[in-house]
Amino acid sequence: MEIRRAVRDDNETLVRVINLAFQPEKFFISGDRINLEQVRDFQAKGEFLIADSMGCVYIEPRRDRCYLGLLSVDPAVQGTGLGRRLMRAAEDRARELGCAFMDLRVVNLRLELPAFYRHMGYLENGTSEFPAHAPILQPCHFVHMTKRLA
Repeated sequence: MEIRRAVRDDNETLVRVINLAFQPEKFFISGDRINLEQVRDFQAKGEFLIADSMGCVYIEPRRDRCYLGLLSVDPAVQGTGLGRRLMRAAEDRARELGCAFMDLRVVNLRLELPAFYRHMGYLENGTSEFPAHAPILQPCHFVHMTKRLA
């Protein structure tokens, strides 16, 4: 499965894959995770990497750091290693962009995610509030994690 930088023709696929992958969050947040307008907003600041129509990840360079978000794998192929491949591709791309660190954040209620990212070399380094405008169904916050790339 080829991983490449997404182009505008991929936008509907990005919306579909992200919303499918974020279904497990329906117990604490209502609505879809993303829409076409939000994808375009993300693309104005960073880029998506896409693996055919089965997975994607977003990266946004911020000086010597890179933010990673929206790691998404279609539930039909979860558990095949595609998420790890997307993470490695995102880290490689961040290095190409001159970034020495990769930063991400996960919602504290997604108990399985910190272990996945720790296995990929990320360490927890703080927390922050969930956005006040988010349609949450129960209290939650972000857990921040980082990895040195260089």
